[in-house]
Amino acid sequence: MVQLTSNSVSAPAEGVGAFESVAVRGVDGTGPRGRQAEADLLARLVHRRDAQDVFPTGWTPQTDTQFSVSARWPRAHRFFAPVAGRHQDPLLIAETMRQTTMLLGHAAFGVPFGDQFVMWELAYVADPGQLLLGDEPWDITVDVTCSRIKRVRKSIGSMHVELLLHRFGTVLARGGGRISCASAEAYGRLRGGRRPDAGVPIPLLPAVPPSAVGRADERDVVLAPGTRRNVWQLRLDTGHPTLFARPNDHVPGIVLLEAARQAAVAVSPGRAFLPTSARTDFLRYVELDRPCWIEAQQLPSEDPDMIAVCVTATQDDRPAFRCTLESPAPVPARAHHASPVPAECARQPHRPDGQS
Repeated sequence: MVQLTSNSVSAPAEGVGAFESVAVRGVDGTGPRGRQAEADLLARLVHRRDAQDVFPTGWTPQTDTQFSVSARWPRAHRFFAPVAGRHQDPLLIAETMRQTTMLLGHAAFGVPFGDQFVMWELAYVADPGQLLLGDEPWDITVDVTCSRIKRVRKSIGSMHVELLLHRFGTVLARGGGRISCASAEAYGRLRGGRRPDAGVPIPLLPAVPPSAVGRADERDVVLAPGTRRNVWQLRLDTGHPTLFARPNDHVPGIVLLEAARQAAVAVSPGRAFLPTSARTDFLRYVELDRPCWIEAQQLPSEDPDMIAVCVTATQDDRPAFRCTLESPAPVPARAHHASPVPAECARQPHRPDGQS
């Protein structure tokens, strides 16, 4: 992958319509109206409404399939808070990967607004030493290589992405994923007419204690007590400003990833868990109006200085999501007893529906 600087600028968003192309240019991008228009377009490109939830700040094409995306991580955020007061939240990596992929899907590959992105796989590995908080601003660059692109008319049907996140010339994390895109019509058929504005009430379940899952605010807890040890029911607050930033007809992927992180914290020694590695498979949509069960199990680790946890989500007795997270063990490294790897955490063939 080509190494690029962090001085990316926003390119015209060709393929997303005349309004968007003009809006990106703004008034040379320097005046308040130009900056606001560009910020509004970036928010639309990454499917976010609130500016504080938008992490990409611009993009530059390098080739037809390689891009440089500039991004800024907040030092303080209402949801992606520092871990133990020392590290940036590694889930910022996953969310930046997601937003970067959607930005390029729309702006570089012509995916129309209204079409749906479906995430099948997402994985990253980060250097914990590079996530330590300091006084410097968190301006980063994401180098992106797209491959195995399947075209559908003027849009794309699917593609793989590889991403390298770096800052001040030092690599923070590497990751990748696989997505597919569905037209609004095809998505409607796939989802059987479910609509995000259907108004079906989703009861807010009681939360487990926030301190048990690494959270300070009960509103950020996505696990409710379960019926047995290390099993919880997924807790959905559809009014959450970050996790449910827009109407959805299913549980967003970031909610499932956060559930995996909270479950991993709950089963880890001393509640210390920094998810510097994640390998995630979205197997099918998780519906909002039916119980979803989250189960966590600590795994054997080849590295005694790492903790590994497998988390699965099950709905209607069918696997819907699985994720293996790893964290540096507390210092000094603590021995832990782990069961054999559950079958659900082994790599399995993908099912014919996924998760956006």
